[in-house]
Amino acid sequence: MSTAPERGVTTEEELAGLLERAVEDAVEAADTRTSYRTPLVGFASAGDSRFADLKTHIGPHHLLPEDVLEGAKSVISFFLPFSAEVVDAHRVRRGSVAREWAVAYSETNELIGDVCERLSRVLREHGHEATFAPATGNFERATFESTWSHKSCAVIAGLGRFGLHHMVITEAGCAGRFGSVVTTAPLKPAPRMARELCIHLAGGTCKDCVSRCPVGALNGRGELDKELCWQRCTAVSKRFTDLGPKNKICGKCAVGRCALEVPKKGDRSRARKVP
Repeated sequence: MSTAPERGVTTEEELAGLLERAVEDAVEAADTRTSYRTPLVGFASAGDSRFADLKTHIGPHHLLPEDVLEGAKSVISFFLPFSAEVVDAHRVRRGSVAREWAVAYSETNELIGDVCERLSRVLREHGHEATFAPATGNFERATFESTWSHKSCAVIAGLGRFGLHHMVITEAGCAGRFGSVVTTAPLKPAPRMARELCIHLAGGTCKDCVSRCPVGALNGRGELDKELCWQRCTAVSKRFTDLGPKNKICGKCAVGRCALEVPKKGDRSRARKVP
């Protein structure tokens, strides 16, 4: 499938279609050991008040879209969901990280950069500016305050909602990676995701993510010990030195019932005892 721009493409809807296809093409063309399910793409207005709210919810270090790109009008968010095989391999390991998951994390960080480059190229070909932040490491180490949160962009772009585990649950679950691009192109923003996707936050009893965390960084009340989580991820990364020092890996909280889909309250099919 080609992402070459079509002559006469001028409408927001047509440009949005080209951008969605560009993400799909990048994933299809990826030379990775990791396999993926169908990617998700969403759009947000750069002027959405929720971006300004991140300076309170995350911290004053968080940038606004216009801080990233002068004249920003939209933010493009995308989700690259891992295959069920990657998730299942990680689920069955007792507290340890499956190599399949570690490789997927590393490869997908690289792929996110490729996707962003492809999106930026399409946008420039249609007369718009674009820029993007790295897939990972966008935070102040001393405070863990993000300077640019891809997950928050995904929520604002209507792709999902945060769950008890501080991951974003989408219609394709939470097992995967997010990326985002800021652009001067005007794109129709997606509506807010109205329904709660996390069973626990919707009033259910699921705490699968809490049970799966091997170091107790999640306490089940919506609080995350970021320092403990960081120490765990850093320790794991030392076992996968071939994947590079920037890949801080764990993800045990992301392979519960909401890993691949939005489970129903009464669905116990993925609520089996943690191995």
